[in-house]
Amino acid sequence: MHITTACGLFGHCRQAYYQLKTDYLERLTREKQLIVAAKEIRSEAPGVGSVKLHIQLRDIFGQDFMIGRDAFIGLLRKHALVLPAPKPRRTTNSNHSFRKYKNLIKDLKITKANELWVSDITYIDTAESFSYLHLITDAYSRRIMGWKLANSLKAVHSIDALRMAIDYTKENSLEGLIHHSDRGKQYCSTDYVKELNNYNISISMTQDSKPTDNAIAERVNGIIKQELIYRQKQFKDFKELKTKLFNFTRVL
Repeated sequence: MHITTACGLFGHCRQAYYQLKTDYLERLTREKQLIVAAKEIRSEAPGVGSVKLHIQLRDIFGQDFMIGRDAFIGLLRKHALVLPAPKPRRTTNSNHSFRKYKNLIKDLKITKANELWVSDITYIDTAESFSYLHLITDAYSRRIMGWKLANSLKAVHSIDALRMAIDYTKENSLEGLIHHSDRGKQYCSTDYVKELNNYNISISMTQDSKPTDNAIAERVNGIIKQELIYRQKQFKDFKELKTKLFNFTRVL
């Protein structure tokens, strides 16, 4: 059937037909470029997820060129490039004999810095392995007060992060400050509690192991991952990650 005849039957002009064809070809070209770039990034960092890929490609090609996140994930799925969901790694072990403390921050309204600190541990993958980031964050300013990157969940690393936070304040007593965490063994350990008591810091803990019960700390983890981890290719190793974290926390 002639194009003019077909256009007439469906109520379209020739110009509209050719415009649709042009748009279709441009979309295919764009999608091809995105898939090629995605495969190139994955060849260097096989564990990069769909959301991180979307952010990286948006930075490379620009906002106007990049398609929406959901459309991009659909494109990856079409080409069998969506990674399977990773098995969760537990950073909290509340099955221990140490004392567990009450939640002191329910309905608490924070009005100033050094009124509430939250502690948490998150893991970060590198091309070499994965590491654990022990964090202390001020809930009011959202500033990272102390941190320690380590290859284990041992309490000594959480204590190092706590000591960094205390040193930052340059105070001999932090009476009135609440330290909030989950009920993990690290935070309930004798040495960790002793360090808090030495500075008159009140101890508060979640009442269960749900991530939403430590929502402030979870949001901080999200900030670090969105602003640092997802903004570049996967870190090569522990040393590179530690250097980037040091530079990142200096400007917060």
